[in-house]
Amino acid sequence: MKLLVAALESELQAFPARLAGFDRLVTGPGKLMAAFGLTRALDARDAGDPYDEIVVVGTAGTVSNDVESGIYDVAAAIQHDVQDLDGVVGRHVSLPARVETGREGVTIATGDIFVDDADATARIRSLGGVLVDMETFAFVWVAQQFGVPIRVLRVVSDRAQDGATQVWDEVVAACSAQLWDFVQREYDL
Repeated sequence: MKLLVAALESELQAFPARLAGFDRLVTGPGKLMAAFGLTRALDARDAGDPYDEIVVVGTAGTVSNDVESGIYDVAAAIQHDVQDLDGVVGRHVSLPARVETGREGVTIATGDIFVDDADATARIRSLGGVLVDMETFAFVWVAQQFGVPIRVLRVVSDRAQDGATQVWDEVVAACSAQLWDFVQREYDL
């Protein structure tokens, strides 16, 4: 059994409510809600029968001119909205600077803000991120704590520049449809 995870119900709107071989989880947006929701789901699962894989789907903004629209596997996640005791941005005081999924793909920068301005995108690029979201770092870190393999699929919804908030509201349905088509092909559904 796999666990299909999204932050928002709207990101799953094109998916059927029931999907053979998958449990479904919607956590809510942001790192805390993502960590809490996924932890509860994994903790509630019988320890003798853990999930085979966590499959996270959702939207992301791009902060790179080299990243086109489409669906991307995430290889690693960093945090763009933290700093350590020495003031180093992107370094948390107690969490790793980077978490990895074990898959080939892109680096995503996670933070508890919806990025939609040029200054923020430049800062995120300087940290090594090419996509930006609000949950992936937490999802990957929690999966690692439970020893469950994780795959994160993000579809580009916007360019994380001025007006990205309005664009996201308009494109989320199309993004969900792209993700559903991709998941059907990848998992023979």
